[in-house]
Amino acid sequence: MNAKQKKNLIRIAVSGAMMLALEFVPVEGLARFVLYMIPYLIIGYDILIKAFQGIKNRQAFDESLLMAIATIGAISLALYDNGDYTEAIAVMWFYQIGEWFQSYAVGKSRNDISALMDIVPDTANVEGEDGQLEEVDPDDVEVGSVIVVRPGERVPIDGVVIDGTSSLDTSALTGEAVPRTIKKGEDVASGCINLSGVLKIRTTKEFGESTASKIMELIEDAGSRKAKTEKFITRFARVYTPIVTGLAVLLAFVMPLYHIATGAPAEWSTWIYRALIFLIMSCPCALVVSVPLSFFAGIGTASREGVLVKGASYLEALASTKTVVFDKTGTLTKGVFDVTGIHADDIDKDMLLHMAAHVERHSSHPIAVSLRNAFAHEADSCSVEDVEEFAGQGVRAKVNGKVVYAGNEKMMATAGVETHGCENEPVGALIHVAIDGKYAGHIIISDVVKDHSVQALKELKKAGVRQNVMLTGDVKEVGERVAKDIGIDRVCTDLLPQDKVAKFEEILKERKDENEMTAFVGDGINDAPVLRRADIGIAMGAMGSDAAIEAADVVLMDDDPLKIPTAMRIARKCMAIVRENIWFAIGIKVVCLILGAVGMANMWFAIFADVGVTVLAVLNAFRCMFVKGIKPENV
Repeated sequence: MNAKQKKNLIRIAVSGAMMLALEFVPVEGLARFVLYMIPYLIIGYDILIKAFQGIKNRQAFDESLLMAIATIGAISLALYDNGDYTEAIAVMWFYQIGEWFQSYAVGKSRNDISALMDIVPDTANVEGEDGQLEEVDPDDVEVGSVIVVRPGERVPIDGVVIDGTSSLDTSALTGEAVPRTIKKGEDVASGCINLSGVLKIRTTKEFGESTASKIMELIEDAGSRKAKTEKFITRFARVYTPIVTGLAVLLAFVMPLYHIATGAPAEWSTWIYRALIFLIMSCPCALVVSVPLSFFAGIGTASREGVLVKGASYLEALASTKTVVFDKTGTLTKGVFDVTGIHADDIDKDMLLHMAAHVERHSSHPIAVSLRNAFAHEADSCSVEDVEEFAGQGVRAKVNGKVVYAGNEKMMATAGVETHGCENEPVGALIHVAIDGKYAGHIIISDVVKDHSVQALKELKKAGVRQNVMLTGDVKEVGERVAKDIGIDRVCTDLLPQDKVAKFEEILKERKDENEMTAFVGDGINDAPVLRRADIGIAMGAMGSDAAIEAADVVLMDDDPLKIPTAMRIARKCMAIVRENIWFAIGIKVVCLILGAVGMANMWFAIFADVGVTVLAVLNAFRCMFVKGIKPENV
């Protein structure tokens, strides 16, 4: 509970105690009015100020104005009639209780998001040439600098560990409670807490481009993206409030004039009292408060589970997702390739691997990395010249004067070389190699499926997703084998980066209902266009490219595909609660307004119709905070 919440709680307690005590004070007339105005102003001064500011800024029609008119009107009637000011104070008192519940609920959700907001440290310890540490602003640290992170400190900037071993608390980024062991040579993301040993890290990014800073930007932007439901409630309140205010005026003045015209007593006080009751009951607090609060709570809960949702509109889209399209490498698989087989024609196997590793020397593609890792002496004295990469095909280079092609069958076609495979080989990507225009053999590279991919796809089906699709640049045999192993419904293979967008467009055209959303999950730079095109783009946040994270609407902070059905579960629960609150609030309001207009409700009934319904809706919205993530089966 923050200071403002404590202050408001004290106001509620003090004004309530004073209101109760005044019931036993035998005082009448002006003295009674003055005494009762003390608890009224204690509990309602801020509402009166807001109402006045709304009128001043020509934005008068909100709940503050309705509360001000209703309570001042009730006080005026009490002065005129029987001097009972309790009802007017009670209206403000219960209204502030409802506001306090709302504030508390928002605070609880904000704490989940604040855990992410606090991940950026204020300083970084930079090691100088003399080995001395200098404490500087992270913004001033250049790429390639060496920073030292001691136990208990947060990593300020992304980098690679060059010395030391430690355990990292990554919960603020991933929602994962189990510490991660880090050692020399491994990448480390900013925002993690160093738990044990001292780490020396060489920075690979500027502070503004680091993981923690990017997350901060995404969180700050999230509030500006309202869901369709939120926008509807905002428009509804703008139209609804002036209408009910006009109806209250009709009740207060037109009905008495009608009675006068028909020869009946005017009963001004009766109709003004009904109008005030009508105003209190008409206040749209339950809708205006509970709907945004439900979305806010949902986003907070998702962040606690390691899923960053960039706005309420994307939470709403997730709840309606019926088709999920996946990239393969780095998304459903780890993107960690191993050499699982070598077939050489008239050449030594080690020499074939040697040539392929040299050709791929300067490529950052995961397959190239696996080839270099498989050939321990890749960084030897061999001459590698005229390196040229062919997008979606492979690489050509001169190795010790020999022209070497390494890539897929399209690459071999470019080289004018005929390829062949072998029986009983491990399933994987074939890297064909041609030397001086002659086929030399091929190397089998296999990717590793992520631990929770199979379970994630099953959980998506349980969540109501009708179709899981995989788009991959792998050859048909490899793509279909992976799809069969993990339970993909449909797979499209042999796709170049530009083909993915076209194939995704085809999938979009197949849907029968425009209200059904189609999501795309990816991690690489080449996935960014599809992520932008999708109804809901989901990116891998730990190992994914900056372009993919920027283009996505949802970011999985630990790259675990099991977080997708978790996010969907949270989104659907959130939308169910939103719909419940809308129907509940509107239904109760309509019934109560009719009862108030015909004189079958008093001020206390009006208080329930306003504050009671708001509190119940807020408490219902609280349920968004208690949605649990899906637990891995192998844990």
